[in-house]
This record gives sequence, C-alpha cells and structure tokens, in this order.
Amino acid sequence: MALYKVTVATGKFLQARTRDYISITLVGALGSGQKRVLDNFGMDFLPGAVDEYHIKEDRDLGEILLIRLHKEPFSIFPEDNWYCMYVTVTSPGGASYRFPCYRWIEGYLTLELAEATATLSSASNLHVALQKQRESDLEQRRKVYRWKVYHPSFPKILDVANHEELNKDSMYSVTKTINLTINQNVSDIEIKLKGFDGIQESWKSFDELKRVYWTLKTATSEYVAHHWKEDTFFGYQYLNGVDPTLIKRCNTIPENFPVTDEMVSYSLGAWTSLEKELQKGNIFIVDHKMIEGLCANVLNGKQQYMAAPLCLFYRTPKDEIIPLAIQLNQTPGSETPIFLPNDNEWDWILAKIWVRAATFSFHQGVSHFLRTHGFAEVFSIATLRQLPMAHPIYKLLVPHLRYTLQINALARERILGPGGVFAKNTAIGMAGTTELIKRNMETLTYATLCLPENLQSREVESLPHFYYRNDGLKIWFAIESYVSGIVDCYYKSEESVQKDPELQAWVAAIFKEGFLERESSGIPSSLETRAELIKYLTMVIFTCSAQHAAVNSGQFDFLSWMPNGPSSMRQPPPKTKGLATMESVLEALPEVGITTNIMTTVWTLSNEPGDKRRLGTYPDEHFTEEGPKRCIRAFQERLSGISAEIEQRNTSLPIKYNYLNPKVIENSVSI
Repeated sequence: MALYKVTVATGKFLQARTRDYISITLVGALGSGQKRVLDNFGMDFLPGAVDEYHIKEDRDLGEILLIRLHKEPFSIFPEDNWYCMYVTVTSPGGASYRFPCYRWIEGYLTLELAEATATLSSASNLHVALQKQRESDLEQRRKVYRWKVYHPSFPKILDVANHEELNKDSMYSVTKTINLTINQNVSDIEIKLKGFDGIQESWKSFDELKRVYWTLKTATSEYVAHHWKEDTFFGYQYLNGVDPTLIKRCNTIPENFPVTDEMVSYSLGAWTSLEKELQKGNIFIVDHKMIEGLCANVLNGKQQYMAAPLCLFYRTPKDEIIPLAIQLNQTPGSETPIFLPNDNEWDWILAKIWVRAATFSFHQGVSHFLRTHGFAEVFSIATLRQLPMAHPIYKLLVPHLRYTLQINALARERILGPGGVFAKNTAIGMAGTTELIKRNMETLTYATLCLPENLQSREVESLPHFYYRNDGLKIWFAIESYVSGIVDCYYKSEESVQKDPELQAWVAAIFKEGFLERESSGIPSSLETRAELIKYLTMVIFTCSAQHAAVNSGQFDFLSWMPNGPSSMRQPPPKTKGLATMESVLEALPEVGITTNIMTTVWTLSNEPGDKRRLGTYPDEHFTEEGPKRCIRAFQERLSGISAEIEQRNTSLPIKYNYLNPKVIENSVSI
C-alpha cells in the first residue's frame, strides 16, 4: 500500500469553479495507478481553493511522470468549465512533483499533464510515456489552433470566424472584458452627451475642437493641443511620439526631392549649407513612398484624399529636430511645391498636417498592426501548435502570448473588417490598408524587428533626446540577458539547438506561415546556434511587449488632438502656395463625427483594461527549477532598475516619455 497526497489549485476568479466530477490517475515510472475521484466533504474546486486529497495505491508507482485529470458529469448538473492552475503530488517517500496547467478544461474529457521540469524531446533519458504525452498534447492543440489565410500577402491568422469562436484559454477574463466595455462606454457616452456624435460637418474653429475634451484627456494630450503647430514639437514626435520607427538619417537628398540651399537657408542660417549638414550627419528624412498610389476611401458619400509626402529634418545646434522642407507627393514638378517654414503660416501648418496624416495611416497599418499584432499572433499560433507545455521555450514564451488571439480577432471584427473603424473613418480604408501591408511584407526584413539593427540601419544612434531608442535598447538587452540565461539552462551545445525537432518545427512554422517563406527577408527558417536562438527569442518577446507598448500606448496622447494626426483629409493636397487659411485647413480636416469616432477608438486602445501583467511578471509558475527562477529574479531586478532610471529622467522633461517604462509595459499584445 502506498499513500499519495494530491493538491489541486483552482483559479482565483469567480467563474473558475466546477461542479463536475474530477478524477485523477497517477502515472509513474513503475506503472499507472487507479482512476480516483477527488471528493472531499463539502464543495470542491471553489475559486481560489487549493484542495487536498489522499490517494491509496496498491503499490509504489516510482517517479511520477504525469497525471491524467478526468472531467465527467455530476448528477443532473449541466457541464461547466473549470480553470485548473496546477496539481501537486507528494509520494510516500516525500518526493514532491508539480504539474502546471493554467488553462480552462472545457467539456468532458481526460487531460494529461507532464511534470513541471522543462525538458527537450531530444533528451536521451526522456521516458516513453512523456514522449507520447508531448505528441498527444500537440495533436490536440493542432485541432484547436489552425492556420487560416486572411489575405494571400498577410501573415496567417487563427482559423476562427470571430472572437466568440475562440476557446476559453484564448479569451479575455471577465475582469478584462468588463473593463474594456467600461472604457468604450465612457468615451462613447461623453461624446454623445456633448452632441458631437455623427455630425457630418466641418469644425468651425480649433477652439470648438477643444470642446470635445472633458474627462477624456491626459497631460500629454493637453500638451499636444497647445504645441501641435510648433516645428520643434513636430520633430520631437518622430523620435518619441506614437511612431518612432520612421525617421532615418539622410546622406543624400533624393532625386525626387529637389531641395536647394536657397530653400533651407532660412532654417540653416548663413554660416552653413545643406551639403555641410549632410556630411555632419545632421539631416534626417521621413519618406512615405510606400503610401504612393493607394486609392483613398469614400466616407459618408464624400471622396477623401491621401498623399505620400517626403519631409526633411535638421538637427539644430541646440539639439532640436525641426522640419526643413516638405513635398507632398513623390513626383516633383510645378504642381508639387516644396513647403518651407518661412512660407505663409497656414501653408506650412497644412503641409505638416499632411505629413501627420500619412504617418497616421502607416502607423496604424504597419508599425502598429502588422509589426506587433500580426506577428504576435503568428508567434502565438506557432507556439501552441509546435511546442508542448514541457518545452522550456513554451514556458518562456507563453506569458508573452496572453490574450493576443482575442484582441486580434476583435481588431479584425471592429477595426480592420467591413464596417469597422478603418472602413468608416479613415482615408486609407480597408483596401488601402490591405495594399499597404502587402507592400511592407514584400520589403520587411529580420533587422526591422530587431531593435539594435533597426536603429543602425536608420543611422539614428546619435540622435539626441531619442528616448524610444534609449529605453528600448535597455529593455532589449534586459530581455536578451534573461533569454540567454534560460537558453543556457537547457541548451548546452550548438548541437542541442540543431537537434531539437520541436524548436526547429516552431521556427519553420513562423517562417512559412508568418513570413510566407520569403528568404530575402532574412527571417530564419531554422536555427543553428545558441546565439541565433537567443536573438530570435529576444525579438519575439520584445515585439510582443515593449515594441507594442511603444507604438500603442501613446495613441490617445498624440492622436486625440485630431489636427496632429488626422485619419483622413477631405481636400486634395495643395498644388500651389499662398492659398491656405485657417478656414480652408478646417475644411480639409476630418468632419466632426469622424474626429470623435477616432478619438474614442484611440482612448480605448490606449487604456489597457484590467487583469494586467507587466513585463517580467509571471504569476503562473511554469518554470519550477531553481536555474530559470534565478533568471526571472535577475530579469525583474534589472527591469526595476530601468524603471527607476526612466522615472528619474522624466522629472526634468516637459513631456514625460513613459511608454517603455517596464512598470507600464504589458507582457503581451492584449489590447
């Protein structure tokens, strides 16, 4: 006779409990035990409960390899879902085994859970029962998480028609759902109370536009509303605004952007020249060529307009970044004037608005959706299909994939899909966004997603006051150090990387389904060394956490003041100078109803709903060995230090850059 102690932990939230019968079968190295019902006096498996049971077996089962949880009907009660956190088993000899679950168990079924110690399938001592469990685990998950083509040129997505078809493991918690609904309702109600909802007219003045603010405002959004016309603030945004990924050093003025010394002498001064500043590395550019030729949307029966501008920037002796010249189309000529800071005031303001409008379109479709949401979904599906729960890389990545499938399904329904925000409120619309993403996928490289290489390729390492770069690199290297520690725990040689079939299948799936097998991208289809693995995993975690925070969290701050990032333009780009007035600018900007629709959308997207898990916070204990636990503690300490540095720096800044403060970065793409 052998007596085993079993504890079962149920999730701590209201709906986690179950009334169904729960039984357990212990599987050891010396054989399997009997199926035993887990039933104490009173109610079992209540929310937050850790229930203890004692199980008698006819013999010692040896080392416990895995357990089987059986969920079956109880009396006349209907089936209900159960969220199991973990199970522990203590053997007669005192050995303790932990079996992480952290998932919903839906329906009547038997679920096998492997012991928590992370293992590779290539391990020579892997028991045959554990190998079969890994294969069964993946087989079941591949039935649930299937690839689907959304568009032939896009990364593939999860095969569901809408978010209601997701399994419960992919869905928001009740807490997060309620908070998301509250955020949406607060903004919608405020707009309706103020009488702006649905109005298809121009704003009468910028003062009237300010009236849309009430409780929906932040310190930064108010700063933007006061300073949006200033050249220094315009330049600042391309370093630390909602899309800091566009600006790059200009070494040669493009042939299709015929800026002359005479044009820019007003900004540069008599003591220097454009060529001298190019040689010094003080000239930068934002080029929206990728938007050229996209068909503009029709909104409320009215044709909208788009432009593909080029904007030249100058790093001043005061280390400010200011715009030097703007051309609103890619083809120079008599009807494509180059706008300058010393032009008519409203000519120059309108030219900058057109640049911000193009930036809005690129940011939403590419920098935000494709490069964070889109690839995070690919990483999620590949991980769920190719890596069993016992795999160390699964344990490393799963916290950074939380809720991504839900938010992306919602985004396709409410933002990108027919009748969504893009279709009803933007000049680029669904068709333009689709073509823009297609174009970017054709040119995207691995270096684009790896921050240090991205910054090097843009030659922006020396730009002053570039807080996105400074904070982002600190976090990149903190993640890299953490990942390196985990990899060192489980991969002792290059051969161990090469001969891990599950890892290689995961990388191959991402290459095939996410990057469409485009070898010119430089995205690996296999990994040969530990260094390659560390870089790849760092990219995945950074993309799903910090990069998403950098391009998502500031949307309300910078875009709620509509002239600073209009979603559409109702008049074509000006072909001559000297005609713009405040009235003509207001006529070109989005109508009232579209303004408020975008405002409520960016409010919702910028306010992370409840049930948050910040970068480096891992309440679900997937790793149980001391080695990875040390890595996690070191990672958390390093992130804490980065937070302190950012907060200290921010005390002296007129606009606090806090989007890459680890305290506010979510572990995953979840909004």
